[in-house]
Amino acid sequence: MPMLTLFNKADIASLVNQRDGETKLGEQFLTLENTSKKPNDISIGLEHAAAQGAKFAIVGISEDIGPRANLGRGGSDDAFTASVSQFANLQSNRFCQGGQCLVVGIISPDNLIADNADTESLRHATAELDRQVMTYMGQIFAAGLEPIVIGGGHNNAFGLLTAAKQTFNQPLAAVNLDPHSDFRPREGRHSGNGFSYAAANGALDHYHILGLHELKNSEATLEQLSLFGASWHSFQQIWVRREISLDSALSQICKELNNTNLPVGLELDVDAIAKMPSSASTFAGVPLLDACHYVYRVAKQCDCAYLHLAEAAPSCHEAGISAGYRDVGQGISELIYSYIQGRKAKLS
Repeated sequence: MPMLTLFNKADIASLVNQRDGETKLGEQFLTLENTSKKPNDISIGLEHAAAQGAKFAIVGISEDIGPRANLGRGGSDDAFTASVSQFANLQSNRFCQGGQCLVVGIISPDNLIADNADTESLRHATAELDRQVMTYMGQIFAAGLEPIVIGGGHNNAFGLLTAAKQTFNQPLAAVNLDPHSDFRPREGRHSGNGFSYAAANGALDHYHILGLHELKNSEATLEQLSLFGASWHSFQQIWVRREISLDSALSQICKELNNTNLPVGLELDVDAIAKMPSSASTFAGVPLLDACHYVYRVAKQCDCAYLHLAEAAPSCHEAGISAGYRDVGQGISELIYSYIQGRKAKLS
């Protein structure tokens, strides 16, 4: 059965360091009261939270089977708590209030997958996880909330895009800050082909990759992207050769996204960010501040359906897991706030 571990008020309170004279975001977060007697049905609680003023549903996905099924490293199963604990301890003030955020909980696979599991088993488990993600994301979209999804592999883009398509009755346009296009062949589900599967099932109609690394995508993958009609600005174009500025690239991207008249999936693989602990950490990557600006600009200028922050892996930090929790928590907190700022500016 699909598994969702709900966060309650006590869970949030345990993360917040209270201080006299201050109000932290976590003290105002909304949580779900699951009153439905139907298995896996959180729709009533979501509707109640929306009526209380929630606009964003923060959801964790605790899994690393997608990256492992892609022959990569594990570790992407532990980003959510690190991120929420940091974000919850930021100040609630005139710039941001916690009451607009509903902390839902953590989706995790219903079966433990052994560290030495074979590739076929991992890919089968990833496909099972897709269905879990669709179940819960569909209910969040239907309640009028925007998911902010943290953790897990980038395989979960498929479930997000498919759930959004089913809810909105139209495909999505997506933009992805990522050195990898994740448009590999459809050889069984894994973190490297979430977008190619979404394109094949009609959930993805327009796709742009920002920061694509020119030597981290096979020629076969690049050919598939071209056949689909995807576009990209490479990492080398913007940050190495300086052929185009980030500002100009984002202006082009937002114009193209808006011309589709489709809901936008805002995707970010933290593999793109320099020295961010992740399943495929990079030394030569995008500065965190540029990643925050990317999230803010797209959130402000486009009709975003969700924000997806994938692949963060605290245990992969070179200085150990404590440093990983700190860097992942701080980095993802800044990205979440950038999205909230952008959406408030767009909707105001």
